[in-house]
Amino acid sequence: MSRIYTSDRPIQTGVPALEARTVCEAFQLTAAAHADRVALRTPDDSVSLTFAEYSDRVRRIAAGLAALGVRRGDTVALMMVNRPEFNLVDMAALHLGAIPFSVYNSSSPEQIEYLFSNAENTVAVTEARFLETVRKAGPQLANIVCIDGGDGGTLSLDELMARGDADFDFEAAWRAVQPDDVLTLIYTSGTTGPPKGVQLTHAGMIAENRGCSPFLPGHADASVVSYLPSAHIADRWSQHYYASVTLGATVTCITDMAALIPGLISSRPTIWGGVPRVFEKIMAALQAQGLTDPAALPEEVRAGARAKIGLDRVQWSICGAAPIAVEVLEYFGALGLPIQELWGMSETSCCLTINPIEDLRPGSVGQIVPGMEFRIAEDGEALVRGPLVMSGYRNDPERTAETIDTEGWLHTGDVCVIDDDGYITIVDRKKELIINAGGKNMSPANIEQRLKASHALIGQAVCIGDGRRYNTALLVLDPDAAAAYAKAAGLPDSRAATVAADPAVHEIVANAVEAANERLSRVEQIKKFHLLDVDWLPGGDELTPTMKLKRKPIAAKYAAQIEALYEA
Repeated sequence: MSRIYTSDRPIQTGVPALEARTVCEAFQLTAAAHADRVALRTPDDSVSLTFAEYSDRVRRIAAGLAALGVRRGDTVALMMVNRPEFNLVDMAALHLGAIPFSVYNSSSPEQIEYLFSNAENTVAVTEARFLETVRKAGPQLANIVCIDGGDGGTLSLDELMARGDADFDFEAAWRAVQPDDVLTLIYTSGTTGPPKGVQLTHAGMIAENRGCSPFLPGHADASVVSYLPSAHIADRWSQHYYASVTLGATVTCITDMAALIPGLISSRPTIWGGVPRVFEKIMAALQAQGLTDPAALPEEVRAGARAKIGLDRVQWSICGAAPIAVEVLEYFGALGLPIQELWGMSETSCCLTINPIEDLRPGSVGQIVPGMEFRIAEDGEALVRGPLVMSGYRNDPERTAETIDTEGWLHTGDVCVIDDDGYITIVDRKKELIINAGGKNMSPANIEQRLKASHALIGQAVCIGDGRRYNTALLVLDPDAAAAYAKAAGLPDSRAATVAADPAVHEIVANAVEAANERLSRVEQIKKFHLLDVDWLPGGDELTPTMKLKRKPIAAKYAAQIEALYEA
């Protein structure tokens, strides 16, 4: 067996929630310790709840759900934008020992029907904008709660709370929850097939929070924003179970990604994070305003730039879910916003590794968190074992057995290397490696990363080359950069078709591809590319809701364009 790596970093002390047995107990400890602190708010403060008010609402909503028949082990579906009510209902369901799970807002009724069938829920909590979708997806539902107003066939949140029995024993309900009980279901994005319902436990999430605490410590006046999909483990863990429930941070809920920067300015978070695309877009926006080389500017200018985007109080900043270009990491580091790149999976309660702030190594995803074991298999695949690992995929023992072996090792699917200091670097997804006609193994993710970093106009890149003589790429314009270009160039509109048809854009993109090629080995270089005249949207044919590439659907949909790139 290959060497097993562990961590001896000490868990942060002085945070009572880190010693809790369940997430319910962690919430109770934190709410009591920070009763008067604002817990949940909206950017305009139209909603602002202290932890004491949060705790009271959780009790009342739990009583209402209990009146609907929700019991320990039952599932409850949530379909909402990022708003305080999501946190309230999620936490209330947990206090019953129930299993809340979130649905991506871009999902179709057919997709949601599959989730409901797998989860076997009889209750769904949603809002008016998604009500008809939920009804189409779940005609078998016994109860639907529409938080912003019932319509005769549903209950409003106020009506739900009013249904609660005054004699409901809330204390007994949450104390009955056990560490091994399932906390939530996280449905994978489905890049390779139907979504899998990842079952995470209370004990696993407590272990995750303990393991992250040496890298991402709590601090006074902590605040965070919730803006990524709550159906993804990144948002659920970072803002809800860790920052809020464990560290007592104030959560500002941002309902629309288009309002992210105003929301950041309103909240000025001390805890900040995002997927690579968020950092790339912020960097592109700053560069468009002339901030191309932060390292060359005096600190007062950099501080002004940080304040301009609402990130002037950040204590720690994290990035994960996909590879991020070293150039982006270096840009934000020079700006005074060092990024702690991390790596994890839904199947491991979120973070497996984190870059320590005192010794960041761009390009690495950091070191294994305390409590977990890590080793590399003979074929280079990373294997992990420990309390963060899921209890299995819901109602899917076959795929569970394919992922977790008989010794408890979870096979991540990521090909990794590790250095003498325990820093782990992801080479690629095991099943996504390109092996060209000459037998050369390559990482498409690394190549795509170079292409996107070469110019702000390149929003998405897909490297093609498996079994081929050479590599080619499908490229998609970034909507924001395309809009800025269209305005500057005097184009009639900023639609992808209009901007992609501009000859000057083709020249810019071609030069960017050449610049990327200079940083790639000869065999990795892109010989030809096709600039598509469409937008790719999260949750569409080409991207998952978390903006991961759907490689097989892309290859099928754009087969004609791909084949044209290989014609003599």
